[in-house]
Amino acid sequence: KEKVAAFFGGLDTPVSLAIVPVANKEKVPFVGIWAAGTNITQNGAKPNFVFRVSAVDGLVDVRLLKHAEKLGAKKAGLILINNPWGESNEKGLKAAAKDNKGIEIVGVEKFENNDVDLVPQLTRLKQAGADVLILVGNAAPGAQVMKSRDRMGWKVPVVSHWGISGGRFPELAGSSAGDAQFIQTYSFFGNQGPVGKKVIAELGKKYSEIKGPADIFSPVGTANAYDAMHLLAMAIQKAGTTDGDAIRQAMENLGSYDGLIKTYKQPFTADRHDALGADDYVIVHYDGNDIHPVN
Repeated sequence: KEKVAAFFGGLDTPVSLAIVPVANKEKVPFVGIWAAGTNITQNGAKPNFVFRVSAVDGLVDVRLLKHAEKLGAKKAGLILINNPWGESNEKGLKAAAKDNKGIEIVGVEKFENNDVDLVPQLTRLKQAGADVLILVGNAAPGAQVMKSRDRMGWKVPVVSHWGISGGRFPELAGSSAGDAQFIQTYSFFGNQGPVGKKVIAELGKKYSEIKGPADIFSPVGTANAYDAMHLLAMAIQKAGTTDGDAIRQAMENLGSYDGLIKTYKQPFTADRHDALGADDYVIVHYDGNDIHPVN
């Protein structure tokens, strides 16, 4: 109704999936900057007005199992949120396990957002022989997974999707928060390139409470949104109009862009509406409230 040229949003996969048909019906580009459900962009629409600068479950799942294997694990137990995001990852993890003969999935357990005791689910995974937990859930229920693990005295490694970085996970999980290693598309800690230094400096100028990387709230969403907005701006400039279909075509034919997360050679094509690939993820963990790359 507001005649916008494009719009951003869809924090969670179920929300994004509800937005997808509206964007395609109205022919207005929708740019996802957080939700990772594979079928958000791979939605079957032709033409497809949904783009994403964010993680993609199907690719994340490959990386999660590879990292679990790097930690020495051979038997993965999946502990997943019981919603379409969990379903997306269950499918992706099982597909990834078929291609990775070094690790097998020995059990799948589900939980609800409001669950506070996951000892029964974790006990079943322990009895199945799991030597690593693959966690998919947001901060609050993810913290309950860690607390239930602590109550069991089970020191099994935890490799997680990025949902635990979207809230007060360290506060809610307590002393074991740092045990969970999880995926991100970017970290503002560590050595920064020219764009990273610029973004941190500009954020500090705009928001007085930001004194450094530790103060950047939802850093992965910030990084994704920064690059996504620039790519959209390039597309509008290339199209020379704010017509939705013209912007869509321009997005599919952009040149290179030196972004924050990476240098994009051709971020999107007609068949690929995800700008980030499996090699663009980093594995991190909490150190207090800070998110640091895993060495």
